Amino acid sequence: MALNLIKLCVGIDTVEQLASFQKRRRGELAAAGLPPYNRHLTRNFPRRVEEIMDPTEGGSGSLFWVIKREVRVRQPFHAIEEAVDHEGRRCCALVLEPDLIRVDPRPQRPFQGWRYLEAADAPRDLATGAHDEIDEMPEEMVRELRALGLI
Repeated sequence: MALNLIKLCVGIDTVEQLASFQKRRRGELAAAGLPPYNRHLTRNFPRRVEEIMDPTEGGSGSLFWVIKREVRVRQPFHAIEEAVDHEGRRCCALVLEPDLIRVDPRPQRPFQGWRYLEAADAPRDLATGAHDEIDEMPEEMVRELRALGLI
């Protein structure tokens, strides 16, 4: 399986908020005549990009987003390319597919930048619709139920 990256989703509190932000941004890009892919700029270029984007390993890897100290969702890569930031410095653009795929939430301590995440260590995808009832529960209750192994 492909190699993945994991990154903190700073300023975002829920998966729905991330989806809304990204949808709005894709609309702005489409209105400007640009390809409607979300691009996340990061200072460092992954040295293992061939492993992340390797189609022989079952498709590209994903960016796993950490929201509120939990890995909650993944987003497949469309491309990883060189870019220039708003200050004119070279950087890396993580070009993402629009799909946000919920994963089995897992606690994650804060870290800076991004990290590699081997496929064997990545949280598994949640079944479609598996999160609907849980989303209606208070976040603290969900954490306690997970800690007890009840969900």
